[in-house]
Amino acid sequence: MALLRRFLRNDTGATAIEYALVASLMAAAIILGFGSAADALKYLFSDNNSKLVQALGNGN
Repeated sequence: MALLRRFLRNDTGATAIEYALVASLMAAAIILGFGSAADALKYLFSDNNSKLVQALGNGN
């Protein structure tokens, strides 16, 4: 029983786990942010491409 109480009170390594959780949440936010930015850039450049083709007379 004393071993169980000692195990439950032991908090060594808790800080490392907390930092790992924070780092993983930050990584997820960055990855999701890059996905949204990539979609926006793809739309921006495809729109510019179609306008350029239209301005040049359909590429002829």
